[in-house]
Amino acid sequence: MYPPHHLGGYELLWRSAMAHLRAEGHEARVLTTDFRTATAAPDEADTFRELRWYWHDHEWPSIGWRERIALERHNAAVLDRHLDQLRPDVVGWWAMGGMSLGLIERVRKAGIPAVAVVIDDWLLYAPRVDRWTRVFHGRPRLAAIASALTGLPARVDLESAASYVLVSETVRARARQAGFALAGSTIAHAGVEPEYLDPRPELPWGWRLLYVGRIDERKGVRDTVAALAALPEQATLTIAGGGDAQELARIEHSARELGVAARLRVLGMVERAALPEVYAAADVVLFPVHWEEPWGLVPLEAMGLGRPVIATGRGGSGEYLRDGENSLLVPVGDADAIAAGVKRLADSPELRARLREGGMRTTSRYTETAFNEAVLEALAVACADR
Repeated sequence: MYPPHHLGGYELLWRSAMAHLRAEGHEARVLTTDFRTATAAPDEADTFRELRWYWHDHEWPSIGWRERIALERHNAAVLDRHLDQLRPDVVGWWAMGGMSLGLIERVRKAGIPAVAVVIDDWLLYAPRVDRWTRVFHGRPRLAAIASALTGLPARVDLESAASYVLVSETVRARARQAGFALAGSTIAHAGVEPEYLDPRPELPWGWRLLYVGRIDERKGVRDTVAALAALPEQATLTIAGGGDAQELARIEHSARELGVAARLRVLGMVERAALPEVYAAADVVLFPVHWEEPWGLVPLEAMGLGRPVIATGRGGSGEYLRDGENSLLVPVGDADAIAAGVKRLADSPELRARLREGGMRTTSRYTETAFNEAVLEALAVACADR
């Protein structure tokens, strides 16, 4: 996915890095999938939505051999055409989960330098969901035959295909546990845009809870609804984000069962320019993720705008969240603990002030500019090593 047709923060980081490259005088072409959302916002120049992928409607549907080969051949032809047109000095691989990994192998065999920017665990799950190359894992002779018959790479040497920039030590550690050496890899922490380094005045406490992010079972959004039910009747919860329609239906069903549906407001996807005001209208931002979050920009955005955060601190967010210093940390799946944290904030202006100050200090260390410069440096090094 690539903005404006996207669902989360990964894609916004990609777009920001491309804008930075262009501002520095480089030519940057974006090749992405034909995924679409309901937005009417226009595409940037040099954005091509021509690739096909294996993911549809938050699922990985099964497809037959003929469809797999057709998809792989289509994507290979698209890539080859763009390589011939642009003659790039370097290729950047971004969100490759669900995409044809054979594209990476084509670039490797062509001898074009490449940099892979890994902001989620696609190094781990992409080989499992690639409906073509996964069939030949551990079967080199069959892979050689399939490649000879189809002209498509059936095995991918991810380790040597690119230099790696990873968003957190958490992501790198998981990749290494899975068998990737990642020698020479670097860490570039995702950072916030300048608009989120602008602390807003604190509001009189009003029991206004906010969740921002993708609608996904792993994000723990239903825990926020259960926490709402344990809070005073004036407490409200706003959910800003898009994603899995089935999970959203479950969230709304929980709200009805718990008798808090009238206190729940679902905004859907919010335009990026309007999002700071959504944060600013909240008393507390909830980040109750269940999974090992690769990094987590939402707490940083909230803290940069001067809003306290209650989070589980799972995964990469645990690298910067500190209980009682810049956030309140709660156990995974514990709605009562979330509610207790909200009550603590309501009862203690001193605690709110301490978290506000600590959060703003934390966010100032993680900026969009620093991330973009790290990506540019990695691309420059890859070109120089050619």
